[in-house]
Amino acid sequence: HEREHDREISELITKHEEEMEELRAALNKEQQKLLDELQHQMEATHKAEIEQAQIQSQTLHNLELEALRLSLNNMHTSQLELTQSNLRKEKETALVELREMLNDKRAQEVAILQSRHQLELEKNREKCLKEKDDL
Repeated sequence: HEREHDREISELITKHEEEMEELRAALNKEQQKLLDELQHQMEATHKAEIEQAQIQSQTLHNLELEALRLSLNNMHTSQLELTQSNLRKEKETALVELREMLNDKRAQEVAILQSRHQLELEKNREKCLKEKDDL
């Protein structure tokens, strides 16, 4: 029974680790997808802003145009960093919540297995006592 109990706990731990790995992969894939979408949107926005700046460049001084472009690059970089930071925080929060949920589930399953094991031990003791009395 102890071996069976240990085996079941080992299987639960393995299953838990596999589920965590799958969730990490899914979160990483989703994060990469969101980053790619953001990059595409930012490139489209950047392209539109560059075209507008080129039209205005006929009347603007070259230094003002350079300052605008640098400002846009800094803004895009800041937006990317902020988005990455937010995605990382969301991912970490989701992983913590999932880890807690899986740990709670595992604890419940372990408690059930221990209860079953205890019940079986008690039955075996009673059976043994009965057989002893019969003898």
